[in-house]
Amino acid sequence: MSDLRLDATQLDRYSRHVIMDEIGPEGQKRLLDGSVLTVGAGGLGSPAIQYLAAAGVGRLGIVDDDVVERSNLQRQIVHGDADVGRPKVESAADHVATLNPDIDVETHEMRVTADTVADLVADYDLVLDASDNFATRYLLNDHCVLTETPLSHGAIYRFEGQVTTFTNNRSNSDADGEASPPCYRCIFPEAPEPGTVPDCATTGVLGVLPGTVGCIQATEVVKFLLETGSLLEGRLLMYDAMDMSFEEVPVESNPACPVCGDDPEIESVTDVAYEGTCEISAD
Repeated sequence: MSDLRLDATQLDRYSRHVIMDEIGPEGQKRLLDGSVLTVGAGGLGSPAIQYLAAAGVGRLGIVDDDVVERSNLQRQIVHGDADVGRPKVESAADHVATLNPDIDVETHEMRVTADTVADLVADYDLVLDASDNFATRYLLNDHCVLTETPLSHGAIYRFEGQVTTFTNNRSNSDADGEASPPCYRCIFPEAPEPGTVPDCATTGVLGVLPGTVGCIQATEVVKFLLETGSLLEGRLLMYDAMDMSFEEVPVESNPACPVCGDDPEIESVTDVAYEGTCEISAD
């Protein structure tokens, strides 16, 4: 870790962190030295990016190939009316710059594909999946499992959301004789057939819902970087905004999982056809 000293402006900005025994100046420097790749600058990515920047996570990568539409503004809070038509990565980066000049933002105006994922993820401590499609979720999961990169997962639908964290730290589990932690494919072995799950444009989404889910993801990321608290590993947190209720579902690793199981079929993301059903399709 770099020099633990914070300058006067940082001591002022992060004072409510610094005075906490669980964080202090050392923890704040840990955040400032941390790096997170957020995939998606939409409903989930917006609150996650905003709060990670405010917390002082020093390097944020933002991946998105879309432009801001007026219909986004009901929930995607890092964009404004004047940003309509702009690339989301540019709008999000400008928002971070006005919020916290400490933060180094790296924009990637592109889609995450099997050919690009390795270069995108390589230099970050953790990936926050704020994507809105199954192909990207499975691709990120598989790459992060294979590279033991921690991954924060969030998803929303109408009034409901879900969050979990995958540390993908299998080396320590094997050494300690413990069961390996689960991955996204352990919970959802394959995606539903295309067209069977309507998107937000078809069914709608409560505008404040992604704020709650994205903030929980950001909380998990901050705790991971601080190495404090209990993460949602092995626990899928389900949120129902209509009933204002949370349910925690325990999840375990699947020995038959094709990417993290006892006899994995996936050894590279190039082994899988991610568009479509996300079933195994060896080249």
